[in-house]
Amino acid sequence: MAAPTPTLARPGLSPTIEAALRAVLGDRLQLGEAIRIQHGTSEAHFAVMPPDAVAYPENTGEVVALVRICRDHDLAVIPYGAGTSLEGQLAAVKGGLCLDFSRMNAILAVHPEDLDCTVQPGVTREQLNAWLRDHGLFFPIDPGANATIGGMASTRASGTNAVRYGTMREAVLSLRVVLADGRVIDTAQRARKSAAGYDLTRLFVGSEGTLGIITEITLRLHGLPQAISAAVCPFETLEGAVNTTIMAIQMGIPLARIELLDEVQINAVNRYSKLDLAEQPTLMLEFHGTEAGVAEQVEMVREITTMNGGGDFVWSNLPEERTRLWKARHNAYRAGVALRPGATGWSTDVCVPISRLAECILETKADLAGSSFPAPIVGHVGDGNFHVLFVLDPDNPAEEAEADALNERIVRRALALGGTCTGEHGIGLGKKRWLREELGDAVDVMQTIKQTLDPQGLFNPGKIF
Repeated sequence: MAAPTPTLARPGLSPTIEAALRAVLGDRLQLGEAIRIQHGTSEAHFAVMPPDAVAYPENTGEVVALVRICRDHDLAVIPYGAGTSLEGQLAAVKGGLCLDFSRMNAILAVHPEDLDCTVQPGVTREQLNAWLRDHGLFFPIDPGANATIGGMASTRASGTNAVRYGTMREAVLSLRVVLADGRVIDTAQRARKSAAGYDLTRLFVGSEGTLGIITEITLRLHGLPQAISAAVCPFETLEGAVNTTIMAIQMGIPLARIELLDEVQINAVNRYSKLDLAEQPTLMLEFHGTEAGVAEQVEMVREITTMNGGGDFVWSNLPEERTRLWKARHNAYRAGVALRPGATGWSTDVCVPISRLAECILETKADLAGSSFPAPIVGHVGDGNFHVLFVLDPDNPAEEAEADALNERIVRRALALGGTCTGEHGIGLGKKRWLREELGDAVDVMQTIKQTLDPQGLFNPGKIF
């Protein structure tokens, strides 16, 4: 739970360090209490942990200079995108310098013929897609929040389109990274595949800012579909909705999106987004392709939903209707928190093999039935990933303890079913205790890599391990 915001009389930078940083940044070094508290706060449930200062670099060269100063003065470095992380990745547990990439937000190159582009880390996904629209292209990774591309790469983001287009693991072709010793490396070229040495791109994707500072990202793009159709389908039971998802995936139907919202989440969405959806377990679906291809997909899914107790599809075919529908889905977190005025949200996620999804969700739902607080479920169920939001009274420690126990049961259940403690939120601070249980001695290899690339432990200390 979030502790009361601390009062910070002054930053922890010495005059010597401040002078060195100002020589690089001038007024783009900020020491004010409010700005530091802002950069120590995210959508996670952890206490606010502000950095000692906030820097606004504008290019890779400045990042190199800042990293070298921090290395020489043993000052922690925490990269910052849009502040939407959910597992405490932004918390400055050792103070230090926060690198805010909002000024590094240029789209550097678009290669329509190669279906790729290169951007700076502060570019947001909505900004990128607005730019790409005139090229007939789009970037499909959609975690809901208008996150930055750098943050999405750092946390190996996923989202509503992952079932068809994959996650950031598949979307990133190459990275430019500043290492702890000040060197700058490019992890790959723009070629779609390579067998040249270790796959350093995948090493840094998902490293949560602990191994290096990403300053450029080259991304795989996709052509805009000829036809897009979205639908909402309520179900008599949660099991029917989950089984529909499993059957559709196993049959190879190329769904673009298939999202599950339980009846608690639907109630929250209706209230928050002024919708009138049936308050039952619900699937939100989207189909991409040619007109004929979409029609075929729709018919196949309709047959499956009927078999599993699904109701009539409610269609959203016009762009503005689809936008309203998916905006409501993306606002599910805020809608859930709004179920209790003054509440705090604690969001957790797990991912399991799709054949075990129904078992995992139904057992989780049974756990939540007796909870003291609302706990809506929403999931990117096409790839076995779902989220639970604990909507807590911030002044009630008993609810925090109850949520922690429920979270542990959810994670241990997922691990027992061959799943993972986090499908897309990352480890950060919140999931550290389960990493070794999930991966065993592989964690030792991760720590060896961390020690080799960042021997002083400067980059985002306290996260993952």
